Amino acid sequence: MKPRRIKAIAVKESLQIVRDPRSLMIALLIPLMQMFMLGYGINLDIKHIPLCTYDRENSQQSQGLLKQFASSRYFALSKVGQSYAEITRDLDDGSCTLAIVIPAGFSQSLNDAGKGTVQALIDGTDSNTANIAANYARAVIADFSGKVQLRAVQRRGGTLQTLTPVDVQARVWFNEDLESRNYIIPGIVALVMAIVGAQLTSLTIAREWERGTMEQLVSTPVKPLELMLGKLLPYFVIGMVDATICLALAVFWFDVPFRGTLATLLFTTSLFLIVVLCIGYYVSVSIRSQVGASQIALLLTMLPTVLLSGFAFPIDQMPGLVQGITYLVSGRYYVTILKSVFLKGDGAAQLAVPILCLALYAAVLVVLAARSFRKTLD
Repeated sequence: MKPRRIKAIAVKESLQIVRDPRSLMIALLIPLMQMFMLGYGINLDIKHIPLCTYDRENSQQSQGLLKQFASSRYFALSKVGQSYAEITRDLDDGSCTLAIVIPAGFSQSLNDAGKGTVQALIDGTDSNTANIAANYARAVIADFSGKVQLRAVQRRGGTLQTLTPVDVQARVWFNEDLESRNYIIPGIVALVMAIVGAQLTSLTIAREWERGTMEQLVSTPVKPLELMLGKLLPYFVIGMVDATICLALAVFWFDVPFRGTLATLLFTTSLFLIVVLCIGYYVSVSIRSQVGASQIALLLTMLPTVLLSGFAFPIDQMPGLVQGITYLVSGRYYVTILKSVFLKGDGAAQLAVPILCLALYAAVLVVLAARSFRKTLD
């Protein structure tokens, strides 16, 4: 292997990138577009849920409960209904997601028996939002119930300690504000690297076939490994530049906390970039059409990274068979590393297992990609 040959191929590929507007667009625009579109578009924090109410009693206690809902940041009072049929229509046409109905005799039941019943009608079209809205409603009602019980105990001369002998003080670690973007945006970095790296390199060898320059390339003394390194080196540099931009946007634009070390992050990013570059190169060697190669590369990198890496869906909630398949997805290890470095501040020692798995993944793909190219025209 001679460095002079690798340099010549790298220079040739760099000139090709500069002359190809499509490659430049993929390299420069897609990372920025993905970061801003997904960074602002994906948000799992559900707040200001449209709320409709129907108070059949209209007493001080029933109005107090409804004011508790209205003052919560998780609900937005959109309509006060005057009949059961009216709030039913509001649920049907989507004016509200949750409707609270307070029955007549609510206050009397609360005062006499110490408990009352309210009805919550929930739009279950979106099951995730419906479950979250139901949990929010239970929390608001539980808080109201606690205040009612406290007032009742105080009237009898009791204290808060007799009502709640055990107190829970919850403290959230790593993501104190429970902001979903703090764990979503690091995953977006992995998605951008998967798309850009594989898309760019999937065009390298396929482009030679379509432009009729493969015969000249085969006739040179360049060896397959030298060809692969020369072809991938410019894209590795571009990928690291894109990764640096995305990581900087995550920290300085989206205010995602960064508690780890930059060295660990850049090292693991380079490993993941090698993986996706080798996948794109292998596809480019196997498929001689640029369009076909780019589509296959997209299927092999973007979809697994989105669906099976833990970026969009928790792995521990998947079926057992699917959880086993996720161990074959390189994005799983990189997303785990990103979240741990950003939020937990873990170093190489704590992340030894995912780093070793990612390094093994990269080594295997380098060997497969290097052996995939044959200097023949068959």
